[in-house]
Amino acid sequence: MEFRLLRYFLAVAKEQSITRAARVLHITQPTLSRQMMLLEEETGVTLFHRGSKKILLTSEGFLLKKRAEEMLELMHRTLEELPLQDKDVEGTVSIGIGEVKAMESIARICGSFQKEHPRVRFDIYTTTAEVIKSRMEQGLLDLGLLLEPIDLEKYDYVRMDYPEKIVVLFSPSDPLSQKESVTKEDLLPLPLILPSRLNVQGALGHWFGRNIDSLNVVFTSNLTTNSAVIAMEGYGYPIVAEGATCYYDPSVLISRPLNPPLFLNTVLAWKDAQPFGNATLKFIEFVKCLKGIGKV
Repeated sequence: MEFRLLRYFLAVAKEQSITRAARVLHITQPTLSRQMMLLEEETGVTLFHRGSKKILLTSEGFLLKKRAEEMLELMHRTLEELPLQDKDVEGTVSIGIGEVKAMESIARICGSFQKEHPRVRFDIYTTTAEVIKSRMEQGLLDLGLLLEPIDLEKYDYVRMDYPEKIVVLFSPSDPLSQKESVTKEDLLPLPLILPSRLNVQGALGHWFGRNIDSLNVVFTSNLTTNSAVIAMEGYGYPIVAEGATCYYDPSVLISRPLNPPLFLNTVLAWKDAQPFGNATLKFIEFVKCLKGIGKV
Protein backbone atom coordinates (compact mmCIF):
# COMPACT_ATOMS: atom_id res chain seq x y z
CA MET A 1 0.00 0.00 0.00
CA GLU A 2 1.50 3.33 -1.08
CA PHE A 3 1.87 6.17 1.42
CA ARG A 4 0.49 8.50 -1.25
CA LEU A 5 -2.81 6.58 -1.16
CA LEU A 6 -2.92 6.83 2.62
CA ARG A 7 -2.43 10.61 2.46
CA TYR A 8 -5.24 10.84 -0.07
CA PHE A 9 -7.47 8.69 2.13
CA LEU A 10 -6.83 10.83 5.22
CA ALA A 11 -7.65 13.98 3.26
CA VAL A 12 -11.01 12.52 2.19
CA ALA A 13 -11.71 11.36 5.77
CA LYS A 14 -10.98 14.85 7.08
CA GLU A 15 -12.87 16.82 4.44
CA GLN A 16 -15.77 14.31 4.17
CA SER A 17 -15.91 15.23 0.51
CA ILE A 18 -14.04 14.03 -2.59
CA THR A 19 -14.35 17.48 -4.17
CA ARG A 20 -12.94 19.39 -1.18
CA ALA A 21 -10.20 16.80 -0.60
CA ALA A 22 -9.16 16.97 -4.27
CA ARG A 23 -8.90 20.76 -3.96
CA VAL A 24 -6.69 20.43 -0.85
CA LEU A 25 -4.49 17.80 -2.56
CA HIS A 26 -4.30 19.80 -5.83
CA ILE A 27 -5.52 16.89 -7.94
CA THR A 28 -8.70 16.41 -9.98
CA GLN A 29 -11.87 15.03 -8.44
CA PRO A 30 -12.12 12.05 -10.88
CA THR A 31 -8.49 11.12 -10.13
CA LEU A 32 -9.12 11.11 -6.39
CA SER A 33 -12.34 9.09 -6.81
CA ARG A 34 -10.46 6.44 -8.79
CA GLN A 35 -7.68 6.33 -6.15
CA MET A 36 -10.21 5.73 -3.36
CA MET A 37 -11.88 2.94 -5.34
CA LEU A 38 -8.46 1.36 -5.89
CA LEU A 39 -7.79 1.59 -2.14
CA GLU A 40 -11.06 -0.20 -1.39
CA GLU A 41 -10.20 -2.89 -3.93
CA GLU A 42 -6.73 -3.31 -2.40
CA THR A 43 -8.05 -3.57 1.18
CA GLY A 44 -11.07 -5.67 0.18
CA VAL A 45 -13.46 -3.66 2.35
CA THR A 46 -15.81 -0.69 2.01
CA LEU A 47 -14.16 2.33 3.60
CA PHE A 48 -16.83 5.01 3.01
CA HIS A 49 -20.56 5.58 3.34
CA ARG A 50 -21.13 7.76 0.27
CA GLY A 51 -24.04 10.11 0.95
CA SER A 52 -25.43 12.89 -1.22
CA LYS A 53 -23.75 15.61 0.86
CA LYS A 54 -21.07 13.88 2.94
CA ILE A 55 -18.73 10.93 2.73
CA LEU A 56 -18.43 9.21 6.11
CA LEU A 57 -16.12 6.44 7.24
CA THR A 58 -17.30 2.91 7.86
CA SER A 59 -16.00 1.05 10.91
CA GLU A 60 -13.29 -0.42 8.67
CA GLY A 61 -12.53 3.09 7.46
CA PHE A 62 -12.08 4.34 11.02
CA LEU A 63 -9.61 1.53 11.70
CA LEU A 64 -7.63 2.34 8.56
CA LYS A 65 -7.65 6.04 9.47
CA LYS A 66 -6.09 5.28 12.86
CA ARG A 67 -3.45 2.99 11.38
CA ALA A 68 -2.72 5.36 8.48
CA GLU A 69 -2.08 8.24 10.89
CA GLU A 70 0.31 6.05 12.88
CA MET A 71 2.16 4.85 9.76
CA LEU A 72 2.55 8.34 8.32
CA GLU A 73 3.75 9.69 11.68
CA LEU A 74 6.34 6.93 11.88
CA MET A 75 7.45 7.56 8.29
CA HIS A 76 7.77 11.29 8.98
CA ARG A 77 9.95 10.63 12.03
CA THR A 78 12.12 8.16 10.10
CA LEU A 79 12.69 10.61 7.24
CA GLU A 80 13.66 13.27 9.77
CA GLU A 81 16.15 11.01 11.55
CA LEU A 82 17.92 9.34 8.62
CA PRO A 83 19.94 12.37 7.42
CA LEU A 84 21.12 13.06 10.99
CA GLN A 85 22.81 9.74 11.77
CA ASP A 86 26.32 10.79 10.74
CA LYS A 87 26.09 14.43 11.85
CA ASP A 88 26.29 16.29 15.12
CA VAL A 89 23.61 15.35 17.64
CA GLU A 90 20.40 16.79 16.29
CA GLY A 91 16.79 15.66 16.15
CA THR A 92 13.78 14.98 18.34
CA VAL A 93 13.54 12.67 21.36
CA SER A 94 9.94 11.72 22.13
CA ILE A 95 9.01 10.74 25.69
CA GLY A 96 5.62 9.53 26.91
CA ILE A 97 4.90 10.67 30.45
CA GLY A 98 1.99 10.31 32.86
CA GLU A 99 1.03 12.79 35.56
CA VAL A 100 3.80 11.83 37.97
CA LYS A 101 6.13 13.74 40.29
CA ALA A 102 9.16 12.30 38.48
CA MET A 103 8.37 14.70 35.61
CA GLU A 104 10.36 17.25 37.61
CA SER A 105 13.45 15.02 37.31
CA ILE A 106 12.81 14.49 33.59
CA ALA A 107 12.64 18.25 33.07
CA ARG A 108 16.04 18.68 34.74
CA ILE A 109 17.56 15.76 32.81
CA CYS A 110 16.31 17.07 29.46
CA GLY A 111 17.50 20.58 30.32
CA SER A 112 21.00 19.31 31.20
CA PHE A 113 21.15 17.26 27.99
CA GLN A 114 20.14 20.27 25.88
CA LYS A 115 22.98 22.32 27.34
CA GLU A 116 25.38 19.81 25.80
CA HIS A 117 23.32 19.24 22.64
CA PRO A 118 21.33 22.42 21.92
CA ARG A 119 20.07 21.17 18.55
CA VAL A 120 18.05 18.37 20.17
CA ARG A 121 14.36 18.96 20.82
CA PHE A 122 12.12 16.97 23.17
CA ASP A 123 8.54 16.03 22.37
CA ILE A 124 6.60 15.30 25.59
CA TYR A 125 3.44 13.20 25.10
CA THR A 126 1.21 13.08 28.18
CA THR A 127 -0.98 10.02 28.51
CA THR A 128 -1.42 6.78 30.45
CA ALA A 129 1.11 3.95 30.85
CA GLU A 130 -0.83 1.59 28.55
CA VAL A 131 -0.93 4.11 25.71
CA ILE A 132 2.74 4.97 26.22
CA LYS A 133 3.72 1.29 25.96
CA SER A 134 1.54 0.82 22.87
CA ARG A 135 3.13 3.81 21.13
CA MET A 136 6.61 2.61 22.09
CA GLU A 137 5.81 -0.79 20.54
CA GLN A 138 4.75 0.98 17.33
CA GLY A 139 7.88 3.14 17.28
CA LEU A 140 5.88 6.34 17.82
CA LEU A 141 7.57 7.10 21.16
CA ASP A 142 11.24 6.62 22.00
CA LEU A 143 11.01 6.41 25.79
CA GLY A 144 8.31 6.26 28.43
CA LEU A 145 8.18 7.37 32.06
CA LEU A 146 6.06 4.58 33.54
CA LEU A 147 4.47 4.14 36.93
CA GLU A 148 4.97 0.65 38.35
CA PRO A 149 3.75 -2.05 38.73
CA ILE A 150 4.17 -2.70 35.00
CA ASP A 151 5.58 -5.47 32.80
CA LEU A 152 9.08 -4.44 31.67
CA GLU A 153 10.22 -7.73 30.14
CA LYS A 154 10.79 -6.20 26.68
CA TYR A 155 12.38 -3.00 27.95
CA ASP A 156 15.62 -1.53 29.20
CA TYR A 157 15.12 1.07 31.88
CA VAL A 158 16.47 3.16 34.70
CA ARG A 159 14.56 3.51 37.95
CA MET A 160 13.92 7.07 39.05
CA ASP A 161 15.57 8.24 42.24
CA TYR A 162 12.46 8.66 44.35
CA PRO A 163 9.09 6.88 44.42
CA GLU A 164 5.66 8.39 43.81
CA LYS A 165 3.63 9.08 46.92
CA ILE A 166 -0.03 8.01 46.75
CA VAL A 167 -2.40 10.69 48.08
CA VAL A 168 -6.11 11.46 48.45
CA LEU A 169 -7.62 14.67 47.05
CA PHE A 170 -10.50 16.63 48.58
CA SER A 171 -11.80 20.11 49.34
CA PRO A 172 -9.95 22.14 52.03
CA SER A 173 -13.31 22.42 53.85
CA ASP A 174 -13.58 18.62 54.15
CA PRO A 175 -13.21 17.20 57.71
CA LEU A 176 -10.28 15.10 56.44
CA SER A 177 -8.31 18.34 56.01
CA GLN A 178 -7.77 18.34 59.80
CA LYS A 179 -5.73 15.14 59.51
CA GLU A 180 -2.07 14.82 58.56
CA SER A 181 -2.76 11.55 56.73
CA VAL A 182 -5.72 9.37 55.75
CA THR A 183 -6.32 5.78 56.84
CA LYS A 184 -8.30 3.05 55.12
CA GLU A 185 -10.93 3.38 57.89
CA ASP A 186 -11.35 7.03 56.87
CA LEU A 187 -11.83 6.07 53.22
CA LEU A 188 -14.01 2.95 53.39
CA PRO A 189 -17.33 4.83 53.78
CA LEU A 190 -16.47 7.43 51.11
CA PRO A 191 -17.17 7.52 47.35
CA LEU A 192 -13.78 6.84 45.79
CA ILE A 193 -12.22 7.71 42.45
CA LEU A 194 -9.52 5.23 41.46
CA PRO A 195 -6.98 5.09 38.61
CA SER A 196 -8.20 3.04 35.65
CA ARG A 197 -5.03 0.92 35.51
CA LEU A 198 -5.73 -2.54 36.90
CA ASN A 199 -2.16 -2.95 38.19
CA VAL A 200 -2.46 0.22 40.25
CA GLN A 201 -5.90 -0.85 41.46
CA GLY A 202 -4.27 -4.10 42.58
CA ALA A 203 -1.69 -2.18 44.62
CA LEU A 204 -4.48 -0.16 46.23
CA GLY A 205 -6.47 -3.32 46.93
CA HIS A 206 -3.45 -4.73 48.74
CA TRP A 207 -3.19 -1.52 50.78
CA PHE A 208 -6.89 -1.67 51.70
CA GLY A 209 -6.58 -5.35 52.48
CA ARG A 210 -9.65 -6.20 50.44
CA ASN A 211 -10.90 -6.59 46.88
CA ILE A 212 -11.45 -3.33 44.99
CA ASP A 213 -14.97 -4.48 44.09
CA SER A 214 -15.93 -4.28 47.76
CA LEU A 215 -15.06 -0.57 47.94
CA ASN A 216 -17.43 2.30 47.12
CA VAL A 217 -15.84 3.17 43.77
CA VAL A 218 -17.97 5.74 41.92
CA PHE A 219 -15.50 6.70 39.18
CA THR A 220 -12.32 5.41 37.58
CA SER A 221 -10.16 7.77 35.54
CA ASN A 222 -6.98 7.40 33.52
CA LEU A 223 -5.65 10.91 34.26
CA THR A 224 -5.35 12.67 37.61
CA THR A 225 -6.54 15.98 36.18
CA ASN A 226 -9.97 14.57 35.35
CA SER A 227 -10.20 12.94 38.79
CA ALA A 228 -9.40 16.32 40.34
CA VAL A 229 -12.21 18.01 38.42
CA ILE A 230 -14.69 15.42 39.70
CA ALA A 231 -13.43 15.99 43.24
CA MET A 232 -13.80 19.78 42.85
CA GLU A 233 -17.44 19.20 41.95
CA GLY A 234 -17.83 17.19 45.17
CA TYR A 235 -18.53 13.77 43.66
CA GLY A 236 -15.71 11.69 45.05
CA TYR A 237 -12.28 11.29 46.61
CA PRO A 238 -9.49 10.54 44.09
CA ILE A 239 -6.67 8.25 45.23
CA VAL A 240 -3.81 9.13 42.91
CA ALA A 241 -0.06 9.44 42.54
CA GLU A 242 0.99 12.81 43.90
CA GLY A 243 2.19 13.89 40.46
CA ALA A 244 1.19 17.45 39.65
CA THR A 245 -1.26 17.73 42.55
CA CYS A 246 1.17 19.94 44.45
CA TYR A 247 0.54 22.60 41.79
CA TYR A 248 -3.23 22.70 42.36
CA ASP A 249 -4.78 25.77 43.97
CA PRO A 250 -4.90 24.85 47.71
CA SER A 251 -8.00 27.01 48.16
CA VAL A 252 -9.84 24.58 45.86
CA LEU A 253 -8.22 21.19 46.36
CA ILE A 254 -5.71 19.73 48.81
CA SER A 255 -4.10 16.33 49.29
CA ARG A 256 -3.15 14.06 52.18
CA PRO A 257 -0.94 10.95 52.04
CA LEU A 258 -2.20 7.50 52.90
CA ASN A 259 -1.47 6.02 56.33
CA PRO A 260 0.30 3.65 56.30
CA PRO A 261 2.09 5.32 53.37
CA LEU A 262 1.97 3.80 49.91
CA PHE A 263 4.65 4.52 47.31
CA LEU A 264 4.94 3.33 43.70
CA ASN A 265 8.17 3.46 41.71
CA THR A 266 8.62 5.06 38.30
CA VAL A 267 10.98 3.95 35.55
CA LEU A 268 12.26 5.64 32.41
CA ALA A 269 12.06 2.82 29.86
CA TRP A 270 12.81 2.20 26.20
CA LYS A 271 12.25 -0.78 23.91
CA ASP A 272 14.98 -3.41 24.05
CA ALA A 273 16.94 -3.75 20.78
CA GLN A 274 14.92 -0.95 19.16
CA PRO A 275 16.69 1.06 16.40
CA PHE A 276 16.78 4.70 17.48
CA GLY A 277 17.84 7.98 15.94
CA ASN A 278 21.17 9.51 16.91
CA ALA A 279 19.64 12.02 19.32
CA THR A 280 17.72 9.31 21.19
CA LEU A 281 20.77 7.03 21.42
CA LYS A 282 22.84 9.88 22.87
CA PHE A 283 20.08 10.72 25.33
CA ILE A 284 19.82 7.11 26.52
CA GLU A 285 23.61 7.05 27.05
CA PHE A 286 23.32 10.32 28.97
CA VAL A 287 20.56 8.96 31.21
CA LYS A 288 22.48 5.77 31.98
CA CYS A 289 25.49 7.78 33.16
CA LEU A 290 23.57 10.03 35.54
CA LYS A 291 24.16 9.68 39.25
CA GLY A 292 21.19 9.35 41.58
CA ILE A 293 18.56 8.48 38.99
CA GLY A 294 18.78 4.76 39.76
CA LYS A 295 20.40 1.73 38.23
CA VAL A 296 19.74 -0.07 34.95
